[in-house]
Amino acid sequence: MDWYLLRYFLAVAELGNFSRAAGQMNVTQPTLSAGIAKLEGQLGHRLFDRDKRRVSLTPAGSRFLVHAQRIAHDYETALRDISQTPQRQLLRVGILSTIPTTLIETIVTEHKRQDNCEDLEIIEGNERELKSRLEDDAIDLALTILHPGAERFPKESLYWEDYVLVVSRHHRLAHAERVNGEDLAQDAMIIRRHCEVLGPTSRYFTQRGVRPSFGLKTTNDDRALALVRAGLGVTVMPETFRDPDIKQIRLADFDLRREIGMILSDHGQTMAAGSSIFAEAIRRVTALVDVLI
Repeated sequence: MDWYLLRYFLAVAELGNFSRAAGQMNVTQPTLSAGIAKLEGQLGHRLFDRDKRRVSLTPAGSRFLVHAQRIAHDYETALRDISQTPQRQLLRVGILSTIPTTLIETIVTEHKRQDNCEDLEIIEGNERELKSRLEDDAIDLALTILHPGAERFPKESLYWEDYVLVVSRHHRLAHAERVNGEDLAQDAMIIRRHCEVLGPTSRYFTQRGVRPSFGLKTTNDDRALALVRAGLGVTVMPETFRDPDIKQIRLADFDLRREIGMILSDHGQTMAAGSSIFAEAIRRVTALVDVLI
């Protein structure tokens, strides 16, 4: 049954007159009369008795009025309910693969803790991949390394961190605060092949005559960290990688750092992603990073 036919019927039933009902519905009287005839044909019953002065409901029309009023009430209630339901927004987030899983987990947990209508689609990638996705408008926000003056998109700095030597808590140097590169000549290295400073790190050791064996080559930071804990070797990681069973040690004359921040794509700006709940969760969580490191 078409909704407009139900409205025609209710108008005639309320006003008792086809002309006035047509005016209320903003249609011509022949149009309204044709609609009522169509409804009667669908129901198989005459709904109105007509005379020159008044239109009255037939017994079938009276019974149908009860249902029509309930349908109309339910329809209006449904419209109000839908109109009051906040529209969900999808935020596409690119995350640098070398940001610790525990940090991302904390951010997502904080985001989900809020009563919000923001859905997330998280895409992991390296710097080059995230930059490409930003340029293609395939993501709205990237949590990645910032290079001052390099990005054409709006960016927001969140924190700085150093790259440090990471060893098992049982390692012979675990209690040292700072060591020289030469002190690691006998240690196996766990190579993080996707590390942004892999080249400079390699040169740092080779310039000091250190050419270690390789215990593992991986692009999985969680695995690298697990095998450092197990004592397979040592590695260099950003200092936000935290674990009670590892120790972080400064390397003498090794001053590599990175700046982590948010970058918004063109579409992300139009979505006002800078004020999104997820962006706020990132700010709240990363505000604590300086305390941790």
